[in-house]
Parts: sequence; structure tokens; C-alpha cells
Amino acid sequence: MKRLVKCAGVSNIRFHDIRHTHASILISAGIDIVKISKRLGHANPKITLEFYAHLLPNSDNE
Repeated sequence: MKRLVKCAGVSNIRFHDIRHTHASILISAGIDIVKISKRLGHANPKITLEFYAHLLPNSDNE
């Protein structure tokens, strides 16, 4: 990963950062949290929600 980052000439990116970005994009696209949880390999959606709940659309913010 470090070699790829260096070749791309971008700031330091960890593999976990890509995983987090992927989950964030799925949530922003409105994908069901249960499907996202399965894709990430979490034991249940509660774990996913603990990490990403701040990204879920919230009508209180509108």
C-alpha cells in the first residue's frame, strides 16, 4: 500500500482509510445499513451504526 501511495504522489493513505471511505459513500448513497454491515464483515449492524451513525441522513438537520 505504501508503494502505491508513493507512486500516486498522494498524501499517506492507509488501507483502512479506503474501507472507511467506501462505507461512507455507501451510506451517502442510501444503501441499507444491514447490507453495508455485511459487506464490512461486522457481526451485526449495531457495530456499523456505532462507527458511521453520524453520516446517516437526519431530518433534524434539514
